[in-house]
Amino acid sequence: MAVYTITFSPTGGTKTAADCLASVFAPEPQEIDLTVFSADNTNVSFSRNDICIVAVPSYGGRVPAPAADRLAGMSGNGAKAILTAVYGNRAYEDTLLELKDLLTAAGFFCAAAVAAVAEHSIMRQFAAGRPNQEDLRELEQFARQIKKAIERNAMSGSVNVPGSTSYREYHGVPLTPKAGKGCIGCGLCAEKCPVGAIPAETPAKTDAGKCISCMRCIRGCPAQARRLNKLLLAGAAQKLKRACAEPKRNELFIN
Repeated sequence: MAVYTITFSPTGGTKTAADCLASVFAPEPQEIDLTVFSADNTNVSFSRNDICIVAVPSYGGRVPAPAADRLAGMSGNGAKAILTAVYGNRAYEDTLLELKDLLTAAGFFCAAAVAAVAEHSIMRQFAAGRPNQEDLRELEQFARQIKKAIERNAMSGSVNVPGSTSYREYHGVPLTPKAGKGCIGCGLCAEKCPVGAIPAETPAKTDAGKCISCMRCIRGCPAQARRLNKLLLAGAAQKLKRACAEPKRNELFIN
């Protein structure tokens, strides 16, 4: 049996949740990073005894399109998948259901699911500092429950998760990071962009048509030169303020 974390985590919150869950199954799980733009996942294959913690952030209540494409190319071969949707304290809507459908089509057995709260990747004042220590303890407890059910062979079929089969529409957000005068042209943002939206030869620019507003370039810029339009950001935060006012809880789904 091998344990894998398969994550799309541009800003780190999703990976933190996945690593916490995986730690209960293995001290050093194998990692598959879905943010690597140049990676070819069509030859990635698992076995029936493998356990895969598959974690994605919720973008507008959906699985991020690049993550969906890269997961679809894998061969599950009956490996047990623990679905994980990480969201910034608003809602995850159809993310778990879409993830389940993707993985089932790729041949995985969807054994359990977790919805985990993490700091909002764009408006970091929402769920700031999460997952915190209390969250991590709860996620470990979830993982222990899942592990016990797997060891007892107590799964009564594929896990049931919330969501609508007519997935909600998501067209992205009108917030594209741009580089200011402080850009040193190091190219790190272009190297790390999960969708190739930043030209390597001119890293101060961003292709708005490709950008998914994942915020990786902002978090990883060594010169702190990349940022969002402050007025647009403030307007978006005001719209989310009511929906994100109450702290959300982590959730476990297991049959």
